Amino acid sequence: MTELKNTERELHLFRMRLLFIGCFVFICFTLLISRFVWLQIVKHDQYALQADENRISIVPVVPNRGIIMDRNGVVLAQNYSAYTLEITPSKITVDLDVLIDELAQLVDIQPKHRKRFRKLMEDSKSFESLPIRTRLTDEEVARFTAQRFRFTGVDIQARLFRQYPLGDVASHVIGYIGRISQKDADIIDDMDDAANYNGTDYIGKEGLEKSYEKLLHGKTGFEEVEVSAGGKALHTLSRQPPTSGTNLILSIDIELQKVIEEAFGDRRGALVAIEPSTGDVLAFVSKPTYDPNLFVEGIDQQSWTELNTSEEKPLVNRPLTGSYPPGSTYKPFMALAALELGKRTPAQAISDAGFFMFGGHRFNDDKPGGHGLVDMYRSIVASCDTYYYMLANDLGVDAIHDFMKPFGFGQKTGIDLEHEKQGVLPSTEWKRNAYRKVAQQKWYAGETISLGIGQGYNTFTPLQMAHAIATLANNGIVMKPHLVKIVEDPQTKQRTLTVPKESYRIPLKQENIDIIKHAMVGVTQETFGTGYRAFAGAEYIAAGKTGTAQVVSIKKNEKYDSKKMAKNLHDHSLFTAFAPADHPRIALAVIVENGGFGAEAAAPVVRKALDYYLLGKRPQDKDKTPAQKADITQTRPESEVKADAESEGGPKPGGETTGNKD
Repeated sequence: MTELKNTERELHLFRMRLLFIGCFVFICFTLLISRFVWLQIVKHDQYALQADENRISIVPVVPNRGIIMDRNGVVLAQNYSAYTLEITPSKITVDLDVLIDELAQLVDIQPKHRKRFRKLMEDSKSFESLPIRTRLTDEEVARFTAQRFRFTGVDIQARLFRQYPLGDVASHVIGYIGRISQKDADIIDDMDDAANYNGTDYIGKEGLEKSYEKLLHGKTGFEEVEVSAGGKALHTLSRQPPTSGTNLILSIDIELQKVIEEAFGDRRGALVAIEPSTGDVLAFVSKPTYDPNLFVEGIDQQSWTELNTSEEKPLVNRPLTGSYPPGSTYKPFMALAALELGKRTPAQAISDAGFFMFGGHRFNDDKPGGHGLVDMYRSIVASCDTYYYMLANDLGVDAIHDFMKPFGFGQKTGIDLEHEKQGVLPSTEWKRNAYRKVAQQKWYAGETISLGIGQGYNTFTPLQMAHAIATLANNGIVMKPHLVKIVEDPQTKQRTLTVPKESYRIPLKQENIDIIKHAMVGVTQETFGTGYRAFAGAEYIAAGKTGTAQVVSIKKNEKYDSKKMAKNLHDHSLFTAFAPADHPRIALAVIVENGGFGAEAAAPVVRKALDYYLLGKRPQDKDKTPAQKADITQTRPESEVKADAESEGGPKPGGETTGNKD
């Protein structure tokens, strides 16, 4: 029997299906339109930015580092461009040693290059491009370029490098740059302008390169580069050029610096020369020196070991961190204190029998029998210890401290180098803070005596000594010592002085200053002056003071005999001076380590420096015989020169103290 169709039912089902399909299609279109609105309208800016970031790469453009010049325009630090062979460790697919061996067949790669590269890997991130060889020759570049397809993760880059044209001259002033280590990177990350170091590989490590890092570095630029899906650069969309670093014009006269470094020869020591009226540091010598070019690309292990293990300690910045007793160079300041505080008059004299007794302790003057009748003038010219033993006792340690502090003794000068040492200007308060045990905190009256001749607890840096003598030469007007005289904008060439005015003035009576200056002139002009031989025949009048700093204590009843002592136990030789005496253009302080008497080693160095700076004369030692050279530094017999040093720990009851020769 044939089943009849239910037309109405089928039509209803069809309509229901059609409605369902229509609703489904409507919902789908609604979702698509909603998603379209979400992506194209609501999230348009966000996804457009992401698209641009995928299409556009921001490449930092490292600025040229600022140039460093001396006061006369001689370039001391500059930049040059060279090709570098670099490896990105994260991109290499073979054993690193095998890769380097293959590269060595195309480019000269020495064991020292491999060691340096390993060290860089330890200090850097794996995705960074690290140099295996720098300063490639054109031939090496051509050989590698022809075989470049064989080396994944290896490329040649054009880089700017730092160069110090004069090598080791003034190296402790200029310092050096080096690759950014992980420690440096951590410091940069905490800086406000961390983004300014994007793409930067090098940073100042020592000297002015470090203390003026932010100015020298400049401002990093950037390029917007369109790249393909594979990361290949297509073309540059925009460019923000970098701003070169600020140029530094130093106060240093590099020719004067050379003359002084040559005058030291192979001896260790330090010299600082300052223009009194401005605070300009004209010379800043630390001997021995080192070549800063060794550090730019990462110093090799052998050179690093040699510098660090050398007994000469070439990396030590002696003017800045060396701490020495000032010896008799302290005496003019002691005499000035006596005048200002009313403890002595210029004509007031003492009878020097060759020693001073205090509390059962004998403080000896080195001249047998003493100097006889000694007034203030003669006490400085002949460098009489006994005069200053008595004066120190009359003044007291705290009065000495308070008078010397404004001159900068035992105080940081604030010079534009890091790691300046403070030194020690003793006082009763200082000793209480310096020692833990109560018995050691007490100041004993006998400890004051040695301070008068620049011994005892007194220890100052050569920079502080030079700063003090420059202040005296400038009649008590204090100028902050500085190495950078002018900063120069690389774009506008506008120049700005770093120290435009005086720091402060020490309230001193001019007549008292003149008395001290007159006596210091006598040191170089009087036949009995301790610096007379060193300045014989000079075409200018210099004011000076010799000094000797004792390295080791001499036992009771023993006499200092350098011939029986190791060289490193010999006394330090010191000399301070300014010239011309009537209108000082330069003030200096020098110490020659283990150089002996002040007149023997230190004074001739100062003479050569002054001859060049004031007269333009250079030493002609090359034309002299060894005997003639030796005669330059010959001093008077021991019995005629003055003593000046004391044991560092201060006097002990019942013992003797014997001074050293100036």
